[in-house]
Amino acid sequence: MSRADGSAREERFRSLHTGTYADLLRFVERRVPVTEAEDIVSTVFLTAWRRFDEVPDDARPWLFAVARKTMANQTRGWLRRQALDVRLVSLEARELSDGTVSAAMRIDLERAWRVLRPADREVLALVAFDGLTAEQAAIVLCCRRSTFAMRLGRARQRLRAALEPTESVAPSSFRPHDFKEQQAWTRA
Repeated sequence: MSRADGSAREERFRSLHTGTYADLLRFVERRVPVTEAEDIVSTVFLTAWRRFDEVPDDARPWLFAVARKTMANQTRGWLRRQALDVRLVSLEARELSDGTVSAAMRIDLERAWRVLRPADREVLALVAFDGLTAEQAAIVLCCRRSTFAMRLGRARQRLRAALEPTESVAPSSFRPHDFKEQQAWTRA
């Protein structure tokens, strides 16, 4: 490789890093402890550098998929220390007159979110929190776009059902997920 080729490659990588770092870090921080997130992101970019010729033009979903696989590989160690789960992003609440309605809505949303299966949370998070298109999210989950669209539709239905008044979601449907089920986002 000539010096000019190396400089162009390095510049393209810098551009990729600058353009995707913040989104990738947010993606990872919602899925692992914050103290682990930067290590995973650095591993993702190291992988991207080593496999730079394989990085597609639309690199964001490819990087998310690499991050997801990296997290899955590191889950074995984390299982011994603590359960991993998708955390809700801090929502900017609309300023209402007294704030109680907004607080109640957030509490209901968080309760409904926790009731969902980990796979449903993962599908919803890719679209709602990470801003991926259905096609990009399908790449992250290593499935077809139609499969992702079906999963997303079902996850939205389950979220709507969980947000219904308490008569629709009986307390008996709230069962604690066992430890392995909480890790199901790795199999989504």
